[in-house]
Amino acid sequence: MEAHDGLSARIAEVEGFEAIWASGFSVSTALGLRDNEEASWSQLLFVVECMVEAASIPVLVDGDTGHGNFNTARRFLRRAEQLGAAGVCFEDKVFPKLNSFVGDDHDLVDVDEFCGKIEACKAAQEDESFCVVARTEALIAGRGLDEALERAEAYRQAGADAIFIHSRQRDAREVTAFARAWAGRLPVVIAPTTYAGTPADVFRRNRISAVIWGNQSMRAAVTAMRRACREIHVRETASCVDVDLAPLDEVFELLRYDELAESERRFASPDRYAAVRSGR
Repeated sequence: MEAHDGLSARIAEVEGFEAIWASGFSVSTALGLRDNEEASWSQLLFVVECMVEAASIPVLVDGDTGHGNFNTARRFLRRAEQLGAAGVCFEDKVFPKLNSFVGDDHDLVDVDEFCGKIEACKAAQEDESFCVVARTEALIAGRGLDEALERAEAYRQAGADAIFIHSRQRDAREVTAFARAWAGRLPVVIAPTTYAGTPADVFRRNRISAVIWGNQSMRAAVTAMRRACREIHVRETASCVDVDLAPLDEVFELLRYDELAESERRFASPDRYAAVRSGR
């Protein structure tokens, strides 16, 4: 499930998701920036650190293009690994990338260049279990299934641990055709934004290994915040939105205020200090 800060990461974990997608789109949006690598990689990784601290499930980081060449990509990977992320996903667009659902001008880097980026990143990682996911935007760029498969195979040979195939078609036919032709050479990852109504069993039958809900948490937050702001501004009272608000106790529970209270009793109570001073 997509997350864009520590709270959304915690919610994803509490609601049962097995991993978190640190979405470049959603983090950029939360920062008030556009999803074309306007946010610096240090800004993105600060938020990733918050997610890792807030949740105990794996975090896969959306690294966009790696914010430049192979050197910036491997530096990004090293820092993500140090912060405790489980993996990084890089895409084969030209830096700075354009969001996949904006316009039609989506340029891809040469295959050899992107393979060099993958190889550099795999050489840079220290933890063998850390994953490098190679995302091809060949379908987004209108290059067709054959080129998507050719690029994915080259990325596999370069050392990628999984292939992320992206599509903005209104149904899943492009990605399922890719998955069938790919025949399980590496795990296949998808993000069904425009074909979100496709039953999960369709993905399972076609040997798709992971489904990323890539932006739904952020979009739900935008809708809720706009509705609350609009109603409070028009009605000049906040009571009109009470029914839509999370109780404060729910927020406290999500962020484990009870753990802090218990720790204070254990480590910071006056009785404990008195015992220490008296030598007991």
